[in-house]
Amino acid sequence: MKKLNLNITLILIMVWVLVACNSPMTQRQPNEPEQSSVNQNIGNLPKDQHQINSRNETQRSEPQKKQASKTRNPTAIKRKLVTPSIQSSEELAAKPYSFAIRRADPVLADIRTAQESVDRENYAHTTQNPVVRAEETPVSSFSIDVDTGSYTNIRRMIRQGRIPPKDAIRAEEFINYFNYQYPAPANKTHPFMLSTEMGPTPWNPNSVLLNIGIKGFEIPKTQRPASNLVFLVDVSGSMRSDDKLGLLKNALKLLSNQLGPQDKISLAVYAGASGVVLEPTPGDQKFKILNAIDKLYAGGSTNGAAGIRLAYSMAQQAYIKDGINRIVLATDGDFNVGTVNFESLKNLVEEKRISGVSLTTLGFGTGNFNDHLMEQLADAGNGNYSYIDTLNEAQKVLVDELSSTLYTIAKDVKIQIEFNPQIVAEYRLIGYENRKLKREDFNNDKIDAGEIGAGHTVTALYELFLVGRPGQLIDPLRYGTKTKQPTGISSEMHSGSADIDKQELAFLRLRYKLPDQDTSQLVKAPIKLLAIKNNLSKTSDRFRFAASVAAYSQVLRGGTYTKNFGYADIITLAHEAKANDAFGYRGEFINLVRLTQSLSAGDATQQQNIVQMKTRQF
Repeated sequence: MKKLNLNITLILIMVWVLVACNSPMTQRQPNEPEQSSVNQNIGNLPKDQHQINSRNETQRSEPQKKQASKTRNPTAIKRKLVTPSIQSSEELAAKPYSFAIRRADPVLADIRTAQESVDRENYAHTTQNPVVRAEETPVSSFSIDVDTGSYTNIRRMIRQGRIPPKDAIRAEEFINYFNYQYPAPANKTHPFMLSTEMGPTPWNPNSVLLNIGIKGFEIPKTQRPASNLVFLVDVSGSMRSDDKLGLLKNALKLLSNQLGPQDKISLAVYAGASGVVLEPTPGDQKFKILNAIDKLYAGGSTNGAAGIRLAYSMAQQAYIKDGINRIVLATDGDFNVGTVNFESLKNLVEEKRISGVSLTTLGFGTGNFNDHLMEQLADAGNGNYSYIDTLNEAQKVLVDELSSTLYTIAKDVKIQIEFNPQIVAEYRLIGYENRKLKREDFNNDKIDAGEIGAGHTVTALYELFLVGRPGQLIDPLRYGTKTKQPTGISSEMHSGSADIDKQELAFLRLRYKLPDQDTSQLVKAPIKLLAIKNNLSKTSDRFRFAASVAAYSQVLRGGTYTKNFGYADIITLAHEAKANDAFGYRGEFINLVRLTQSLSAGDATQQQNIVQMKTRQF
């Protein structure tokens, strides 16, 4: 009996051994190297990497280890550890640090790093101006704007193959990017001249488009006052790319080459901290200036507020009485150290502008660009904002339009227009959403507004719906004042009768201050009903081209008010109004609309395919 029990025990032991030998835990795969060689390969990792692997393992709690052992696939882990693709310690050391750790640690090997870059660009939310009934609100007031950054930023996005977000689109900055050759004032006694023109709206035959144009006095280059410029350059780590610091340095070189011995240039930088690279230097010392620009390199965090304080201090140190005193801030606007609150940064600039030093902002780069901050800092600093996407754009802003960029001929410029409810039923201001003013702000000289540089052109467009015409969008109030409808608006407004000629469609007011004054001056002009041209072909090229740019900005935002007027119509309208295009900007615009049309068609097809796929699923 004892012998039988012994035999049964031996048989059970043999069966257990056979089962254990055939287990996946111990069965070696074909061509599998010995475990000792695997351990040797792991042991050959650089010391610091091996310590990290060991530390990660020892820091796990017992429940974590048990849970990991339950969820792992032992065979898969075995294969990952012993695969022939394991590399030598020299090859691992040549790879990125995290790569070597992932290859050595089977748990980290399952982790996939993100391949898509994160878009952190920042734009202020805006809603398009609504249609307003003139009988209820006859007065419209706003500050002028000469910024152009929105247009060039959108141009960058379109060229990159993507449709821009709606909040990045500001219609007035699209329109004001172009020069419309408005009549200029004869002398600087009156710093600018007003022009108005009216004709049919290209996208709505039932409405009238009112074009208000302002042309600043042009000053010859030889008569430009001496300049005290402080270049404030962001050299933080976020600026480390060719389209940021690389392009910025070339842009500053273009500007430096335009200055003479009477001008002064300083160069300050900021990253985690701020510092002076170049003390105030005469503009004719080109080698010293260009050498300082060439030495700029990027690295570190971004303390923009410290840099701004330093720049104002340097500008005041080299202040030129009756000259141009301006800081040129060049950055992507990604402030992340020190004062980063938006309102605090604005308040800082508003406090400093009292010193007589203006602030111009130049935007660069993609991915983390802060358009909202760049635009508002320039507004608060009595300056202007441009986005530099190419060296050609730097040439336009800092060379061809240098006097407009640097030399202010009028400040706190405001426009107010009062519509005659007897003639205008409804109106809509195109753009200037973040420039609107309260009615009482127009006469208040304490309220800040926009500046105009020498030679600048400013354009504002209103879409008007006349009384007695179809297409009005708002029903009149049931208990409102009954508007007496004038005779002959539809059929006789071009008859030339004395009564019609005396009728005013609107009354235009404009306030401005001379750069060295604190009291505003008022300019007034009536807008006559008879001035409306009844055929679009009779309007000027500048009227039609401005209308095409306005239409483009609206269609990009979804075309709420442009009906079926599309990119093909915009191209036709702009091409017919191209006229004199010395620098090629209008031709470039037409090509940009063509590219947008192609991108939109592809985007529409993609959306249609997605809808079809969802339909099939249901």
